[in-house]
Amino acid sequence: MDPTCSSESIYNLIPNDWKEPPQPPRYTSLFKTAVKEDMQKFKTSMKTMGPPKVEVPSPKNFLKKHSKEKPLPPKKTFDRNVPRKPPVPLRTDHPVMGVQSDKNFINTNAASVIMGVAKKPKPIYVDKRTGDKHDLETSGLVPKYINKKNYGVTPEYICKRNEEVKKAQEEYDNYIQEQLRKAAMKRLSDEEREGVLQGLKKNWEEVHKKFQALSVCIDSIPKRIRKQKLEEEMKQLEHDIGVFEKHKIIYITNK
Repeated sequence: MDPTCSSESIYNLIPNDWKEPPQPPRYTSLFKTAVKEDMQKFKTSMKTMGPPKVEVPSPKNFLKKHSKEKPLPPKKTFDRNVPRKPPVPLRTDHPVMGVQSDKNFINTNAASVIMGVAKKPKPIYVDKRTGDKHDLETSGLVPKYINKKNYGVTPEYICKRNEEVKKAQEEYDNYIQEQLRKAAMKRLSDEEREGVLQGLKKNWEEVHKKFQALSVCIDSIPKRIRKQKLEEEMKQLEHDIGVFEKHKIIYITNK
């Protein structure tokens, strides 16, 4: 029999009075007192509701009639010497009638039109099939810049800048020449440079020929060492050849 189950008994059939279980203790925060102290410390009186006591208006300062109307501008003195406007014409006044001119306006207008310069239409272009018109001059389609007198001419500020750059390059070259002269460095001529370059290429061909003559099977330490030595010599010669081909001006020391 399971010990957790209660044993069967006839007394279990007797109804018992239900007793309400006691309520657990109410939760109280540990920081209640700290929060109250902070509230009292940083509390501002009369912040939202206003002061508790408002000053009652005095009965002597009651609202008077026309007290809220805007004041009228100051009164100006009337001056009779100020010039007046011309009077309105009377009903009996009539304009001057019967004035005629001998000028033939029809002939004058026709002569001005015939002798005048015809007005040129404004150039436009249409770029859509709906017929939208746009100004041609501001579109960039009119070659007006190539027709200028100074078109294709180098600007003055660029010429001045090129002269400054050229002058600075000459000063730098002179400085380098002076430093090389002080350091006793010699510049190789084109013939000497070409001779050294051909000699390096010839040495590379000789080393490469020796490298090609090595056996296919490298099964010993001396063969491996010889192969590594030839590879290093070829790599150094290739580096020297690249330097001589890249730089046209080469300096050497006298040491």
